[in-house]
Amino acid sequence: MKLQRIVICMVTMMGLLFSTGQSLRFELESGHTKCIAEDIKSNSMTVGHYSIVNPNEGQPLPESHRITLKVTSAFGNSYHSSENVQSGQFSFQAVEAGDYMACFYAVDHQPRLKIPIEFDWRSGVAAKDWSTVAKKGSVDAMEYELKKLADTITLIHDEMFYLREREKEMQELNKVTNSRMAWLSILSLFICLSVAGMQIWHLKSFFEKKKLI
Repeated sequence: MKLQRIVICMVTMMGLLFSTGQSLRFELESGHTKCIAEDIKSNSMTVGHYSIVNPNEGQPLPESHRITLKVTSAFGNSYHSSENVQSGQFSFQAVEAGDYMACFYAVDHQPRLKIPIEFDWRSGVAAKDWSTVAKKGSVDAMEYELKKLADTITLIHDEMFYLREREKEMQELNKVTNSRMAWLSILSLFICLSVAGMQIWHLKSFFEKKKLI
């Protein structure tokens, strides 16, 4: 029973980890830019495939249906750039952790066009082509699953340390924020008391000049 629970837990975590990626279809209007973000850890592999969906099947894509794609890190470093293409792909190992941006741009055209785009972006274990691994290694089904499970466990381990580091950063940020808020409250109280004292002094001086007190 305990072993069964462990297996179920591992399968659930594998499902969550293998979903680290997104495959979607969207429309891009000519003359506009659309950006998609993906949170990627450092030293993780990421792979992306993109292509324009042909609105007229069986016919070549119109020359007006071309896009430009730029992939940048959270710090603005460029990892991929392609201009005036109808399809393409990119793959790289992330050096920096954070939100990576894939920005699509369609050249301005009159009349306005809406270009349908398919985009598949995966990172971590989901980015690895396991079918190719199985063919190259000539491994059987059990070894294939074990290799996949080993990579998943490694990813879980790295994810736990990554979340722990993020938690430490958030705790430090909370401490700094609370400290600053405390000093701000003390400063605000000091200013209020100073203004009140000055008002009392001014009123006292005014009444003394008028010989009312």
